[in-house]
Amino acid sequence: MPKKKKYGAVLSRRGFSAGLQVGSVALVADNSGAKEALIVDVPLVKTRVRRLGRATVGDLVVVSIKKGTPQVRKQISYAVVIRQKRPYKRSDGTWISFNDNALVLVNPDGTPKGSEIRGAIPKEVAERWPTVAKLATSII
Repeated sequence: MPKKKKYGAVLSRRGFSAGLQVGSVALVADNSGAKEALIVDVPLVKTRVRRLGRATVGDLVVVSIKKGTPQVRKQISYAVVIRQKRPYKRSDGTWISFNDNALVLVNPDGTPKGSEIRGAIPKEVAERWPTVAKLATSII
């Protein structure tokens, strides 16, 4: 009987270390009114049965907004991970890490809800989400 093929886990699909998982709390780095969000789900990530997905820089996540203005609190929304504390290695060999875990709220079609992003974003996010990159103050 042939051995079962082992497909790559979350870490090997892009080569980046996943720094956020379901249940992680991250800052919201845009001016949409939200301040802090809890990651509820990581869609588009295929894992083993009953294993929760993990997200890295540039991934789309589903969040529940915990702190912010009364209009946005207790809402479920989509977000893109733009910064993570856990170091990850780029293809040129450099290691990148940030001081915080940060998200940008987006609509289901990928357009940002805010009009400004506070802080820097990595070039991996800029390549994958050009509409988010337009609002960034700096790209690293």
